[in-house]
Amino acid sequence: MPRYKLTIEYEGGAFVGWQRQANGLSVQAAIEDALAGFSGEQPVVKGAGRTDAGVHALGQVAHVDLVRDWKADTIRDALNAHLRPHRIAILSAETVADDFDARFSAVKRHYLYRVSDRRAPPTLDAGHVWHVPQRLDVEAMHAAAQAFIGRHDFTTFRAAECQAKSPVKTLERFDVSRAGDEIAFRVSARSFLHHQVRSMVGTLKRVGEGAWPVSSVADALAARDRARCGPVAPATGLYLVAVDY
Repeated sequence: MPRYKLTIEYEGGAFVGWQRQANGLSVQAAIEDALAGFSGEQPVVKGAGRTDAGVHALGQVAHVDLVRDWKADTIRDALNAHLRPHRIAILSAETVADDFDARFSAVKRHYLYRVSDRRAPPTLDAGHVWHVPQRLDVEAMHAAAQAFIGRHDFTTFRAAECQAKSPVKTLERFDVSRAGDEIAFRVSARSFLHHQVRSMVGTLKRVGEGAWPVSSVADALAARDRARCGPVAPATGLYLVAVDY
């Protein structure tokens, strides 16, 4: 039974998240339905990350096992045809070894969070950025974000419903930069806790608006207390950019 790796782009606003759920359409369900439509099989698609409702992806990765040995390009093109009109695109499909696992074989995940801090609300980017209508201090937020680098107990930045066995994670990168009226928060690690990126970005926003000093982020991290977290940033600005193997 051949195994295929799929690289996927999607606009998350119309979905209840990646994972199949009873309360609405998920990205996983849409892809599984598309696979059934052209292959006649009922496969299970397993993703590298369970993005929440409203979160987007530029490079989500999944794997699927099919009975028939299809050409990878045929799977890509057939899936894209059957996925219409959903805003999901299969960027590539490739045959991989039987022991490849989209989730457990991953060695690093890269996320982007976008903030627009112009005074006027976004039009073309509505639903794709967090609009904060006041100028934020990027240099202060970048300096504060460096407290997250390394291996830490991230209890402060972990959702109450998080199912991870341990709150300890190792962040390899957290950069904050500006291009015009848009701020990019770029974060890389092997894995993340539920709502961790959104919790960290929301906390850094308090620094950017001058409500917290730079040192307060390190203090909040050390406290290991969810009550010390800033407001959780909305899902609309978050993107799963890529997964490394």
